[in-house]
Formats: sequence, C-alpha cells, structure tokens
Amino acid sequence: MKDDAPNLKEFDARLKAEAHEDLADVLPTEAVKKTQIIAIYGKGGIGKSFTLANLSHMMAEQGKRVLLIGCDPKSDTTSLLFGGKACPTIIETSTQKKLAGEEVKIGDVCFKRGGVYAMELGGPEVGRGCGGRGIIHGFELLEKLGFHDWDFDFVLLDFLGDVVCGGFGLPIARDMAQKVILVGSNDLQSLYVANNVCSAVEYFRKLGGNVGVAGLVVNKDDGTGEAHAFAEAVNIPVLASIPQDDDLRKKSANYQIVGTESGLWGPLFAALGLNVADAPPVRPAPLDQDGLLALFDGKETGAGIELVPATDEDMRGKNAAPKKSLEVIYDDA
Repeated sequence: MKDDAPNLKEFDARLKAEAHEDLADVLPTEAVKKTQIIAIYGKGGIGKSFTLANLSHMMAEQGKRVLLIGCDPKSDTTSLLFGGKACPTIIETSTQKKLAGEEVKIGDVCFKRGGVYAMELGGPEVGRGCGGRGIIHGFELLEKLGFHDWDFDFVLLDFLGDVVCGGFGLPIARDMAQKVILVGSNDLQSLYVANNVCSAVEYFRKLGGNVGVAGLVVNKDDGTGEAHAFAEAVNIPVLASIPQDDDLRKKSANYQIVGTESGLWGPLFAALGLNVADAPPVRPAPLDQDGLLALFDGKETGAGIELVPATDEDMRGKNAAPKKSLEVIYDDA
C-alpha cells in the first residue's frame, strides 16, 4: 500500500518519472488493487458534508474500507456521520499534545461508525491563521501518523471549493489524489466554484499533473437542468442527482444518515457509491465567464447589461468643480 499512495516528499521525482504517461486518459484493462484517494470540492453550504457522510456510510455497507477526512476549517464533515458530535481535530489535538509533551496517537483523532473511519484536519481560530496553511500542516501530521501505510480502498477528502489558495488546492497541485468529484446545484455560484476547480485541474494537467475530474454530484436538484448542462459543457459525467426533498432536508438537519441500504434513499446512494468507484478521471473543458452565464436564463444573470465607463467627474462627485484650463483658445479669424 505504501508504494500506491501519493507521497508529498517524493512528489517532484515521481512527477518527472510519470510525465510521459497521461494517467487520466488511460483506462486500465483490468482492475488493480489500489487505494483510491478522491478529493471532493464544492461551494460552502452546497452539501458536500451531507453527500460524503452518506456516501462513505454506503460504501462501507458495500464492503469497502473507507477513510473520510474533513479538510474544511469548519470541521463539519464528520458531524453528520457522528450524529452531530464534533470530533477532536488533528491540528487542535496536536497542539494540545505538544504542549503536554506527548505524541498524537491514532485513537486521539480517528473514530469509527458504521464501518467508516473518520477524522477532521481542522483549522486555525477565526482571524488567527491561514486555513490553507492549516491544511498543509494537517497533512504533514497525517504522514507522521503513518498515512502511507494505511490499508483503505477509498480515502475521501472533503475540501472547501470557494477558496483557491495553495493549501486547499493541495490534492490537485501535488497529485495527492487520483481524481476529483464536484458537488454543485442548479445555481450560478455553485457552478462558478465547480468551474474554478475544473480550471485548476486543467492548469496542473498542463504542468504535468495527473489528477482528473470523475464527475459531478447534483445536490438539491430542482429539475431546472443548469447543473446537468454544465456537466455536459465541461465534458464530465453526472454521478448522481440528489433531489430537493423535504425528507432529506429534515434528516440532514437532524444529523441522520440516509446512505444506508435499509433506508428510503439507499438505492440512490448505492448507485452513487458504485459510480464513484468506477468513474475514470477525465480532463475537463472549463468554461469562460460568458459560457457559464449562458447556461442560465438571461433574466436571472443580467444578460444584455453594458459596461458604462466612469469618468473622473463621476468619481469626484460634489468635488468635481471645473478647473481652469491653461489652454489658449484663439478666436476664428
């Protein structure tokens, strides 16, 4: 397992060795036992944690060994999995242990439910640090805990998609994951974030990276179709459409797991689990701003509005008194 898992320290040498092979465009002819490390991105509040908690629970029911790692400073990824109970984060626990002169142990930061192993990286207190740097520090601690020796079928990383700094882009920039899954909805802001992540994937692919996009999960799908149109436009599949349903909303708000074979929504998450496992990483074709806006009704996006340049007088307002000119004006002869 150690040779299969991405290694931060050996990234440069490994990337050069693999540069000749475009892994995301080559489909293997037979299955190879390997840990799939998948980074999930999406706009804050779009439902990544809801999707991942239920997806990981269902994959465990399907007989997979799953590790769920929350990489969002809000530390909300595992809350739904553990019925609303917050896990001690790796960064917070590490700080406390260091002050006490102790070493962090697996049992301090990793917990189990329904066959899922889960942990939170955490982040700095509000206004006291950089969330992206916290992510980098968190992964350094994971390496010390033996991350590359762990035996899992899937490692799911929950990342905030709104932030595009280096820390949150780590799995894409450093080939830490094999593929990316996007979570979005039929609204412009969530698809804007999804498109940004596609742009990041394509940028690092041009630099020799191998991460690809496995597909889009449409959450709170109201049937208007913009998210499906986006997926088609950027050339990625839709892995699942989770409907905008009051039963799902209430159960999510009450920290109830719906990704179980015994529940009403079991078949939906069972299909999602299979699609996530089988979907190959592909190179997306990110849209420009006009292309993204074209997915929506012009009445909603302000189509047809022209950019009117401001003048110096506009900016000065009441201070815009005319100035005397030194220009000499000659009368007509």
